[in-house]
Amino acid sequence: MSWSLAWPYFLAAFVLGYLFGSIPFGIILTKLTGAGDLRAIGSGNIGATNVLRTGRKGLAAATLAGDMLKGTAAVIVAAQWGPNTALIAALGAFLGHLFPVWLRFKGGKGVATFLGCLLGLKPLAALGFAAVWLAVAFGTRYSSLAALVASLVTPAALWALGERQMAELFILLALLLWWMHRANIKRLATGTEGKIGQKG
Repeated sequence: MSWSLAWPYFLAAFVLGYLFGSIPFGIILTKLTGAGDLRAIGSGNIGATNVLRTGRKGLAAATLAGDMLKGTAAVIVAAQWGPNTALIAALGAFLGHLFPVWLRFKGGKGVATFLGCLLGLKPLAALGFAAVWLAVAFGTRYSSLAALVASLVTPAALWALGERQMAELFILLALLLWWMHRANIKRLATGTEGKIGQKG
């Protein structure tokens, strides 16, 4: 397919991914259940780890599932137009979560959506990400450190599986994820980072 015919599909895939990714499940669920404004709790982040600081594990699990599956859904829908559109939808979903238009472009840090996009594109690599995350989180109780290590391993795993184009995309996503975690990295270095289950 020529570029002149392909670009509308690429644009549609990106917009679709962005709109899916920009759904702020953490804020929606905490407001619906009367848990308050998530942005005023703990770290102020809209992700599942901060929802966990409310002490409501079920709500945190629902947020995790929503933030993850919105990336998966975007990839699966866009994949109907081809593998390249699936990759573009993944990028759109990730950027949508990080910079949602509905929240003045102040979103989450992207870990669950990173995993969800990976699940839609390469389930085996997603299992690897989850295994690394769980191992690091169990050993240290630092969600941020677990995410950083797992995201670092992901492009290498994809490359080893022969998915070079996908690996290149996830290098970009991992760099963005690390950038969004820059404050966490500083706190990890100083020993002041909050641990999993620690309330705000």
